[in-house]
Amino acid sequence: MQSAAPAASALPRTPDRPADRLSPKRLFRVLAFAEAVTWTILITALILRATAGLDQTVLIGGSIHGFVFLAYAFTAALVGVNQRWPFGLIVLGVVFAVVPYATVPFEIRLLRRGRLEGGWRRDATDHPADGSPINRMLRFFLARPILLTVLAVLGIAAVFAALFVIGPPGGRH
Repeated sequence: MQSAAPAASALPRTPDRPADRLSPKRLFRVLAFAEAVTWTILITALILRATAGLDQTVLIGGSIHGFVFLAYAFTAALVGVNQRWPFGLIVLGVVFAVVPYATVPFEIRLLRRGRLEGGWRRDATDHPADGSPINRMLRFFLARPILLTVLAVLGIAAVFAALFVIGPPGGRH
């Protein structure tokens, strides 16, 4: 006698799309860590400029840090809206990126409080916020992850380019 095939619920779930593998928690954690790493790059570049006269290291390190900072800020807003964080918590997430290494303890606190749990909200629910324009836009783009990614990268690059033209904080030496 042959055994019956296992029930669908007993089989391990494999993500349907690449976007399913990149949960809000994973995306936020990666960018929070990357933002902290780029602080190290920038601080090292500043030390090299001050001690060895290597001015170009600040341009390179600052550019890397600036781009990742903008990507983290976008991610904090995207994940914050998806996870229904209060507006102040989203702002706080971005503000913590200004303080060296503060994104890591902020991310740990979010984890401990369960603020990063759950998947992407692609479907409307009965929640009152789901009818708002920002939540409808969130669902629209989450249903089109490639479009979301392309527009996010282009938007971050455009802001980065504009800030690069304006110049670094404190001006050029």
